[in-house]
Amino acid sequence: MILKDILMYLMAFFYVYAGYMHFKKPWFYYKITPPILQKYNKPINVVVGIAEILGGIGLVIPQTQSMAAWGIILLLIAVFPANIYMLMANGAGMKISKTLLWIRLPLQFVLIAWAWWYV
Repeated sequence: MILKDILMYLMAFFYVYAGYMHFKKPWFYYKITPPILQKYNKPINVVVGIAEILGGIGLVIPQTQSMAAWGIILLLIAVFPANIYMLMANGAGMKISKTLLWIRLPLQFVLIAWAWWYV
């Protein structure tokens, strides 16, 4: 299916780019790390960045696509508390509207469903 392939490449690009941003602008991700994990914000940022890059690359390799999709699903579940924290902390010091922060929560489930399509 052509649409499924196009969306797979789009998703792969999105995760590789997001992972890259963890290294280009780590301060952004440090801000959204929940306080209970702040002590570990640097290694968490590195692990999440690497996981996103590997997940994106893995999606485009037929032999690793299913495993990469599972990894992305688990990653999205793991970072969900950061989305909740951003909402509860009014953007965690960033100028993001409360409306966008609320929209981001159910969007996480859309991203999970999208990744599920490639399991």
